[in-house]
Parts: sequence; structure tokens; C-alpha cells
Amino acid sequence: MNVKFTSGASRRYIHALRALIWLSVLGVAPGTVKAIDVFRTDTLVPRTPASTFANDAAYPCQFGQLEMPLHLAEAVNRALCENPATREAWANVKVQAAAVGVAKSAYLPTLTANLQDVRDHTATNVSGYPRLSSANRSTAYSGSISANWVLYDFGGRKAALANSQALLAAARANQDATLQTVFATVATDYYAAQAAAGKLALAEDAESIAYDSFTAASARVAHGVAAISDQLQAQTSYAQATFNRAKAEGDLQTALGTLASDMFLAPDQPVTMPAADDGVVPDQDATASISSLIEEAQSIHPAIAAARAKLDAAIADEQRTRAEGLPNLSLIAKYSQNNQPASLGLGQPEFAATGRDGYIGVQLQIPLFEGLSRTYKVRAAQAQAEVQADSLDEARRQIALDVWKSYQALQTNIKSVSNTATLKQIAQRSFEVAKRRYAVGVGSILELLNAQKALSEARQQRIQALTDWRVARLRLAAKIGRLNAGDLPTEHSPTH
Repeated sequence: MNVKFTSGASRRYIHALRALIWLSVLGVAPGTVKAIDVFRTDTLVPRTPASTFANDAAYPCQFGQLEMPLHLAEAVNRALCENPATREAWANVKVQAAAVGVAKSAYLPTLTANLQDVRDHTATNVSGYPRLSSANRSTAYSGSISANWVLYDFGGRKAALANSQALLAAARANQDATLQTVFATVATDYYAAQAAAGKLALAEDAESIAYDSFTAASARVAHGVAAISDQLQAQTSYAQATFNRAKAEGDLQTALGTLASDMFLAPDQPVTMPAADDGVVPDQDATASISSLIEEAQSIHPAIAAARAKLDAAIADEQRTRAEGLPNLSLIAKYSQNNQPASLGLGQPEFAATGRDGYIGVQLQIPLFEGLSRTYKVRAAQAQAEVQADSLDEARRQIALDVWKSYQALQTNIKSVSNTATLKQIAQRSFEVAKRRYAVGVGSILELLNAQKALSEARQQRIQALTDWRVARLRLAAKIGRLNAGDLPTEHSPTH
């Protein structure tokens, strides 16, 4: 409707229109969006950037002081909540949820109000005929309301809604994929920091052992029972151990800074890592069929879900583009009222008057010619659907390859964990034997130093094998697409 109002008794219409305008303003005010979310799009958006990954259901994404020592669960939760990548993915979900609301709004009528308050001054001077001259001042009020309600559009709104819903599904899937990626990244960096802390402890222990060997060799040289070369070789080994310890300290600080950055903290944030647990056994479910894992990944991985949703959105967009070139049937209405003064003619005085106008009916809009642009828009939409179909195929291929590589890496790491356990036991026994032999004078310094070096390397390899295995487990779960809060160890369980 298009309505124009006047002063006096018609002011009630003016007030009504002003109320409508204020309602319209409030409808787009940022602070009132949730209050008028009639389509409940807020329920389509997760509560936090961490979505369902947040481990603390009561107070998600709320943290106090950093734990000492830091547990993997807190590191992951902090990263999922604070990482800019996860927040960006969360914001994209909000954008697409709002787009769903916009698409649903197209099914409702539109209502527009207009108000005018005009101070009018008109003057006419007719030369030689003063009786025909006139001068009038007036205040004119006018108001209008117009309504338009699309009744039928050959599926255009339906396709637009399907497109927005598919894009929302894609955004949700992309958010899950981002969470999986950040989860795996921070877990990898956590285990790397934990391994670096363990390697530093081993380097300090190796330095202490090397110092003891140097002291023993020096004592034997002093008593004349060993050549000076024994002392020099032991001293060289001790210097190398000191170098390795210093390097391990630097590696640990680098790893801790990386982990802190993952949690969106300053790299110099003090972080204490728990000791690496050496008493773990690889899971038996790691022997699951690789073909079944690939099949599972191709059915549940969020990257594939996102690609599939984008294909659905592209198909819906093609349908919407076609519908835009078809007729559109709408219900239209108008009512207006004004107080424009009336005059009998030139030079005649004006009289107060009220004018009204209104109609209601249906309107059929038929696009007849758009310069052939519709044809090319449809072709572009079809091509975009083909692009998304190819992207879906590529996502399936890539996920299958990622799962295959991660599975093979896990199998290798399972064997490494077992092998390094045996190697560490043998190296420990060999060092103890070499140490006793040198102490009683039947072993050489070279034998002792070689056994000492082999023990240090075996211990380092053991920690690295455990770290690689832990990372490989989580990485395989992430490649399959089933990584979640259940994969986090609790504070009282081994950190594997």
C-alpha cells in the first residue's frame, strides 16, 4: 500500500506510521537481532568457536591460569577456542546462518512506510493583473504504506533457501575440518614439546654419565693405569654431551613457544610439560582394515561433507538462476492520504482538503528480454556445479590418499615403539657391563664410550618413537574425520 496522511484527525495515521518505522529500525539494530530472530537462526550456530570439541561443557572456552604442568586437554581446548582460524570458521557459520534467515524472509511480505512534513510557500505574480496574483503558505503532511507479497515465482525462493542451507552445511563442515586440523596441529606440537622436555632430561643425564666417565678416566690416568688418550677421549665425549644438552635446551624452548602460540598466547609464556609416559602399549585397533578406514573417511570426513554441500548449493543456485528468468506473481496493495490544499484556479484562494488513494490487486511480471544475459548466467551456474562436482571427487581422492599414508605411518610407528623398547633394554645392559669392565680394568675407554653413546641414542629414539606413535594415532583419526574430545586423555590417565 502507498498512503498519504494529513494533520488534525489524520495524525493518528502519522503516529502509526512512525511506530512502524521505529519497528523497522529496531529490526536491523545490532543489539536487537537475537530478540527478533523469528527463524531461530541462532540455533544453527555453535555456542563457541570450538563447537562440540570443547571439553568443558559447563563453561566452554573459559580459562583461568595455565595448568602446571600443562595437560593435552587444556592445550587443545585453548587452541580450539582462541585460534584465529577456528574463530574465522565460526564467524563464517554465523554469516551463512544469517543468509538462511534472509532466504526464509523472502516468503514474507514487505511493508514500506513513508512520512512527509512539508512547509509550502507558493507565490504567483501576474503582471498587470494583480487580482490574479496569489501568495499562500501551508503545512502539508503526507504518509504512505506500500506492501508487496510474492505469491509464486516458479521455485526461485525455494532454490535460494536450498542454496543458503547448503552453504550453511558447507560452513559447518568447514568449521569441523578446521577444528580437526587445529586439534591435530596442537596435539602434534604438544607431543613435540613433551618429547623435547624428555630429550633434555636425557641429555642432562647423558652429560652426567659422560662426566662420571671423564672423572673415572682421569683417576686411572693419575694412578698410571691408563693412557692419557683415555682421559682425552672421555673429555671429548663429555664436551659433546654438554653441547647436546645445550642444543636440547634450545629445542625445548622453541617447541614450548610454538605450543604457546597455538593456544594464542605469547611465545614467552611459561609452560611446564609433564613427563613422557614410557609404559604404554600401542592400541590393538590399529590393525583395522585400511579399506574400511578409507570408506569411513569418505563418508564422514568434514572436507568431503563440505564439498558435497557446496555441490548441492551450486545445483540450487542454478535452479534459482533459471527461476529468476520466469514470471513472478505478487500481491500488491497501496493506501495513501494527504492534506494538499485545493484551489479553483489561478489566482483563486486555496482551501483545506484531504486526498485519499488506495488499491489492492495482483501483479504479474514477465521478463521478456534481458539481452540474452539469462542464458549465460545459467551456463555459468551449470559450470560452477561441474566445478563443485570435480572438487568433490578430488576431495574423496585426497582423503583416501591421506588416510593411506597416515595408516602406513602408524603401522611403522607401532613397530618402532616395540623395537626401541628392546633396543633401550639392550643398550642399558651393554652400558652397565662396559662400565663394570672399565672399572675393574679389563675394558677399554673406547668400549665404555661406545656403550655410553649407544645408550643415549637408544633413549632418545625411544622417546621419539613414542612421540611419533602418539602423533600418528591422532593424525590418522583426523584424516578419517573422527577426531573429537574423546581422543583427549584425562589428567589421571597416561598421556598417550
